[in-house]
Order: sequence, then structure tokens, then C-alpha cells
Amino acid sequence: MTTVEQADTITLREKSFRLTSRHGWIPPYIRWLVIIDAASAITASTVGLVARFRGAESTPWPDATLGIVLPFIWILSIAAGRAYEPRFFGVGSDEFRRVLNVGLLLSAAVTNLSYVTKAEVARGYALVTLPLMIFLDVTGRYLLRRRLHRLRARGACMRRSVVVGHRSAVTELVCELRRTPFHGLNIVAACVPPGSERDDLDGVPVLGGFDDVVRVIGVCRADTVAVLACPEIDAARLRRLAWQLEKGDTDLFVAPALMDVAGPRTTIRPIAGLPLLHVDHPELTGGRRLVKSLFDRLVAGLALLVLAPALVVIAALLRFTGPALFVQRRIGRDGKVFRMLKFRTMVKNAEKLRPALLGRNDGDGVLFKIKEDPRITRIGAWLRRYSLDELPQLINVLRGDMSLVGPRPPLPEEVSRYESDVYRRLAVKPGLTGLWQVSGRSDLPWDEAVRLDLRYVENWSLTLDMQILGKTLSAVIRGSGAY
Repeated sequence: MTTVEQADTITLREKSFRLTSRHGWIPPYIRWLVIIDAASAITASTVGLVARFRGAESTPWPDATLGIVLPFIWILSIAAGRAYEPRFFGVGSDEFRRVLNVGLLLSAAVTNLSYVTKAEVARGYALVTLPLMIFLDVTGRYLLRRRLHRLRARGACMRRSVVVGHRSAVTELVCELRRTPFHGLNIVAACVPPGSERDDLDGVPVLGGFDDVVRVIGVCRADTVAVLACPEIDAARLRRLAWQLEKGDTDLFVAPALMDVAGPRTTIRPIAGLPLLHVDHPELTGGRRLVKSLFDRLVAGLALLVLAPALVVIAALLRFTGPALFVQRRIGRDGKVFRMLKFRTMVKNAEKLRPALLGRNDGDGVLFKIKEDPRITRIGAWLRRYSLDELPQLINVLRGDMSLVGPRPPLPEEVSRYESDVYRRLAVKPGLTGLWQVSGRSDLPWDEAVRLDLRYVENWSLTLDMQILGKTLSAVIRGSGAY
């Protein structure tokens, strides 16, 4: 779809967010944030006053004064906390973390000022108002971000970006950003090493080499430059580029050579004038692993209790045509073989029919997938669409063979075809769900599924597990990519 066609799909209601200039959507977005911040403070203050002083003849002046000025104080505090900076819009947790930090600091300030000035703000009012204000603000900003993601999926509210690097790295980044438009980066041009400026890269025009970056930015009216790791761009060259971009207020992103490692594992350490990226080892053993295991088994046990009636009904329906469960050998952590449980979704002799269907394989790499597999039963297709066939794997989680979140549990014949790097997937327990399931499920090519699994291994945390579990519910309800 062309840029003009994308623009035509945006409704009149969305016009205030359209990219009419380099940063045309940002001022309206900030205004919406200010409205959310003010509305959160007003609502929380009103609720706090009513809850604390209902039935009282009058409201004490310290509480009434605080209720009036709180919206202004809140907005100014958030601005001082830099939660209105456009670089935080749409992605990452920095925006929400800054709001939480400002809220905590403001709560401490109100308590201290009340004590110093002897204003004696009612504790009941403060205990209701301040937490409620923070909650409402974070919720409102989250909902606004979701709306921004929907608009970006339709081509609006995007930042025009020029990417600098080798052709292979540029192509990979272009594909990833097209698959995940919520990041808000629209690659409009590329600059590649001398001698490879011909043609385009997956639809992105190559408009010059490494010496033409500033010129290309002016031609494309870009507001962002992404420099991918390459030996031709050394520290001095990158510093000069940053000086040039500073004049035009163009943001500069620099990607390190180490990819798919982020979050708490990476920190910048200035050593001898160089901003070195310190990378911690992933925590594959120890206390955090124990916490993850306990969390997995607790949630799996509770889920089995809650879902027991549904599991019994599904098993009873499947028993009319044969066994209810399908047991298959899979490879777990460190290559350990275990017996994985699933509800049976195919005819009883499905494995014997597989050789005759190899020519119809829709999967790539080591995966065997058929979109319209004739072996799947009618009820099996319904179970697969909503991933209900995977529910017996909660027993595997309870037994310790699997985790709630992790890489896909592979078959032995798949592992025998692994290349060296792919074995890294076996460093953790396989999961009931994972990054690849919430990013496209069976629609993803093999290489992308492996990359997502390896990203999880390198960056896993209990917080990431919670996010994946939340996104899994959405993917299951949509039934996208399941066959």
C-alpha cells in the first residue's frame, strides 16, 4: 500500500494525529496527556474529599487547598519528571515508570510539607487521593498508548527514519519494523556502504552512502536516524554525524553489535571516555529460577482447579472418537526427554499418515505444519483455534517438565536438525506459551520463531513472563496464526 493510500484510510477523527509535518502528531498527543493528567488529579481529589469528609459540616482548609492546586502541581511535577518527552511515547516502560516515580516523590513531599508547616492534611484523604491519582494516570496513559498503536498500524503517527548500515542489517530492521509498527519508525530511506548504493532494500530506496546521511535526511524530511553497527562508522565519524544532526534537531539511535539483549542485563559504563555497554550473563540458575519455578507450579495448579470442569467436558467429547489425550515425546531443558500431554486433535493414526503429507508442508526450517491438515478432526480444529488442546500441558508444568512461558518444546527429530546456535533454546524449560506465540504463532517463519525464542532466553524475567501471559490471552481470543 502506498503512503497516499494509507493516508486515505485514516478517518476524520484521527486527523489531529496525522503526520502533517515532521512532528505534526506530537503536540496533540502531549495535549491529550495533559488532559489525562489533569482529569486523573481532579477525579482522585474529588473521590478523596468525598470519602474522607462525607457528612462533615466543612472541609478543612489544608485538604480543600490541596484538592484545588493538586492538578496543577501534578502536571508540573510530571513535566519536571520528563514524562512528556516524545521519545517515550508508544514503546517501553519509561513513561509509566517516570509517572510512578513522580507520584511517589509527590506523596513524600505532601507528607513532609504537612509535617513541617503543621497544615495537618488528613491522612485518610492523602491515602485515597494520591494512589488513586497515580493509578488513573497510568491507566489513562496506557489506553492512549493503545490508541496510538492502532493508529500506527494504519500508518499514522510515524517517525520518518533514515537507517544507516550494511544491506543485510538494514533489510532485517526494515522487516522487523514493518511487522511491529507500534514502534513508530517508518524507514523512508537507507544509506549503505560505498559500492552497494544500487536498487532498493525491500521497498526502501537507497539514496546514498555513509557520507550522504545529512543530505538524505533533508531530502526525506526525516526526524530520526538509526545507525546500525558496522566497522566503517567509527567513534570519530559517529561523533561528527551527531554534531550535524544536532543542528536540525534530528534524533540519533545507535544499535550495538550485540542484538536481542536488552533491559536490566545492559548498562552503559563510561571507561576511558568510551561509553561501553556492559552485558550481564543471563540468570539461568539460582534464586530467580527457583521463584519462576514456584510461580509456574502455583499458577498451573490453580488453573487446573479452575478449569477442571471444562477439561472434563472436552475429554468426554473426545472420547466419543477415541482417546482424549495425545502423548508425545518432546525435548526439554538441557536435552531431557519428557512426555508432553495434549488433547487429541487428529485422527488416531495421524502419525502413520504423516509421510504421505510431507509434500504439503507449509512450515519452513525444521517445522512440519499444514494449514489445512486433513488429519485434524472437526472438534480438533476448534480446540486448536483457541489453543484449548494445550491445556493438559498444565500437568507438565506442575510436574516440572515445562514452564508457563518459554520456547516451544521441540520434537526429537527437530532437535537432530538444529544448527549450533539453535541449541541455545534448550537452556531453559520449554513453555506453554512464549514470545513466538504472541507474535504470530504458526504464521511466523522458522528463523523468526528461533530469534524470538533466543531473545526470551537472553532476557527472561518474571515481569516479561507476566507480559507474555497477558498477550497470550489476546492472541488466543483472536485465534490468529493457529493451525
